[in-house]
Amino acid sequence: MALHHHAAMHALPPHTLTQLAQSWLAEDTPNFDPAGACVGSQEVEARLLCKTPGSVLAGSPFFTAVFAEVGCTVEWLRQEGAEIGPGAVTLTAVVRGPARCLLLGERPALNCLARASGIASRCSQLRRKAAAARWHGEVAGTRKTTPGFRLVEKYAMLVGGVSMHRQDLSGMVMLKDNHVWASGSITQAVRAARSVCGFSSKMEVECSSTEDGSEAARAGADIVMLDNLTPQELHPAACVLKREFPALMIEASGGVTPENLAEYFGPHVDIISLGCITQGCPIVDFSLKVQKPISNRVLLKIMET
Repeated sequence: MALHHHAAMHALPPHTLTQLAQSWLAEDTPNFDPAGACVGSQEVEARLLCKTPGSVLAGSPFFTAVFAEVGCTVEWLRQEGAEIGPGAVTLTAVVRGPARCLLLGERPALNCLARASGIASRCSQLRRKAAAARWHGEVAGTRKTTPGFRLVEKYAMLVGGVSMHRQDLSGMVMLKDNHVWASGSITQAVRAARSVCGFSSKMEVECSSTEDGSEAARAGADIVMLDNLTPQELHPAACVLKREFPALMIEASGGVTPENLAEYFGPHVDIISLGCITQGCPIVDFSLKVQKPISNRVLLKIMET
């Protein structure tokens, strides 16, 4: 397991995992569980199967937290961040506990794992493209996340080996076109925001031209996002800005996809952010199968052989 997988897991606060697990369970079973009446509380074992070969496993802390809340245990057979396969179906973990409790946790836990693993798998593919091109910068996600699920999705980015970007509006100041238009100018927007955030926060400004980028840098921006520029427009603009402001970081965003990502790699581009890391990202197909109990007659025959 790579270092960033360990770091990501150790950065998750246990109380936050517990709170999230409780909220997901409460959403899925707000009242009675009539189906639980037919299975009872006998101890059962269920096998977690991955049916998407070549996927990256992500989300095991959330999966485990859900089952811990309903009194079940999880034995992981694959490590977080590992590539699953090569078989069409791979045994990934074993869950044990009371039948009705295990089935209470099944869907919320699988939802987390499928979504997180899908994002981590896409991120891993993008990171490999950057490494193959020997590009110096960082591929990053965005705030285009699922409401109430951001921690899971940002965590999955880390497991997949890309940058989370800012986690929320409080994490870093980003002045977008609407901020600038409402403030009157880039300079006024930067000065007003800096008066509140002080020295402790980085500031990024969304720009659509070299001239806007220069104004943002002169006003004190740490990062300029060149938004919705074609690769043919991006690289000359980034070169001009880096020549004038060597310490300035340049981010490319808008219109970037896994298919055209390589076109945005360049010596003057430090960050490339993609909304498709979370929006429209395929999930990884997991299923949880309770094992049929062995009858006394079958058990006796096994013992006799």
